[in-house]
Amino acid sequence: MAYPLQLGFQDATSPVMEELLHFHDHTLMIIFLISSLVLYIIMLTLTSKLIHTNMMNVQEMEMIWTILPAIILILIALPSLHTLYMMDEINNPLLTIKTMGHQWFWSYEYTDYEDLAFDSYMITTDSLKFGELRLLEVDNRMVLPTDLPVRVLVSSEDVLHSWAIPSLGLKTDAIPGRLNQVTLTSMRPGLFYGQCSEICGANHSFMPIVLELVPLKYFESWSTSLA
Repeated sequence: MAYPLQLGFQDATSPVMEELLHFHDHTLMIIFLISSLVLYIIMLTLTSKLIHTNMMNVQEMEMIWTILPAIILILIALPSLHTLYMMDEINNPLLTIKTMGHQWFWSYEYTDYEDLAFDSYMITTDSLKFGELRLLEVDNRMVLPTDLPVRVLVSSEDVLHSWAIPSLGLKTDAIPGRLNQVTLTSMRPGLFYGQCSEICGANHSFMPIVLELVPLKYFESWSTSLA
């Protein structure tokens, strides 16, 4: 999760988030090079007398400043499309979770099990235990196995919500009457926090998401105890 005064992204937990971080670094380097070049040209323009008349009509220069931006756009578009298709791809999910947004809590239903569903409410400040995080802890965590493709179906029963977990690179709108889906695969166990990322009313800030990722054998024990 994020920590105070953090300037960068959270550590990646899924292959999709790793690709997003790589694309961010790739694009940021291109922006840095373009900004340096523009700053150099501006400084050169301000410090010179602009008496080089041979630069007023140079076809080679016009070709360069037309072709070079096109090449830069291609260098940005190719990895962007790769990451975009990777985010939308769903390869035979082994587990499906239906997530419903409410004002102001989440409900989860494990559709592969007969009676495994629960609501997830934020724990109030006066009920927190030592070491728990204010405005981020819930009474019922969403538990999933690691290293397995999981499909999450997201919708809403009242207003617009958004189910988002930054460390997994997930952000999906919960829209009433519409079913959106997203796939996730975690590479390591742990607790991962998120929040509703769509302004949904007075208590928008009080519907956190806690995802607990555990090895498969522990997930089977947990699901058996609740089902």
